[in-house]
Amino acid sequence: MTLQQLHYILTIAKTGSLSKSAEELYISQPSLTAAVRELESELGVTLFYRGGKGMTLTNDGIEFISYAREIYYRYEQLIERYGKNGAVKKKFGISSQHYSFAVKCFVELVKKYNTTEYEFAVRETQTREVIEDVRTMKSEIGIIFMSGFNRKFLTKVLKANNLEFHRLVDCKAYVYLWKGHPLAKNKTIGLKELEPYPCLSFEQGNESSDYYVEEIFSTKNYSRTIKANDRATMLNLMIGLNGYTLCSGIICSELNGGDYTAIPFSDGESDKMEIGYIVKRDLIISQMGNLYIEEMKNYLGSLDV
Repeated sequence: MTLQQLHYILTIAKTGSLSKSAEELYISQPSLTAAVRELESELGVTLFYRGGKGMTLTNDGIEFISYAREIYYRYEQLIERYGKNGAVKKKFGISSQHYSFAVKCFVELVKKYNTTEYEFAVRETQTREVIEDVRTMKSEIGIIFMSGFNRKFLTKVLKANNLEFHRLVDCKAYVYLWKGHPLAKNKTIGLKELEPYPCLSFEQGNESSDYYVEEIFSTKNYSRTIKANDRATMLNLMIGLNGYTLCSGIICSELNGGDYTAIPFSDGESDKMEIGYIVKRDLIISQMGNLYIEEMKNYLGSLDV
């Protein structure tokens, strides 16, 4: 097994296509096919299903990829630290719950670097996927929140996956809605006032535990609820249906626009959202990772939350 073979396998897993992978790797498709078969023969397992719709990972392939990503990531770290004029393109990726500040900080980081030299990736996704992305090294850093409700559960999940949580900021609960909402002029908003309007939340998948939710106080009894799977849709529902969601109060108007506001939630009790980042427990964070963490700390530290 060679690092080159690992690079081939990771590229195929990313593109899902032999032809696209061969083009990206600058090798012929027969040579790539031969390299994959040679590795599968050496391992004694089948890594990919070959079909009319492309290449998909087998169960053995999914497990193999999680180890391959970590090994290849550490190789890239060595090249970044000690290599001179290396041809390996540096990579940096994050996965996050739906936080606009995480995207803003990512944008500010990318602005400072040449994207022809780096391969950047930002993934806004479900909580379970954030954890899985960091576990398998698809992303170096994940952004999630904890509260009194989910802390014990998530701590157990993170420990089982050899991940650790680092706090960034504590936030009280706010009601997030558009500025044309009938309650937008209120100084505070409680549950009773919100009863006529739909409570919006991010979908976490059919089999996801309630502990994977992104919104604080998710167990309260809301009379009307609607789920969305992306931030743009949720913002549209706020305007179209006078919907609302409970959030941290951290609003990034540069990305979400200035048509929305966050008002203190009067039934917020004493529980807070503890927003932080997760990384692999034994990982030496890359230079880019450290810069991104500093970007988040500086941005969050400048806010009154």
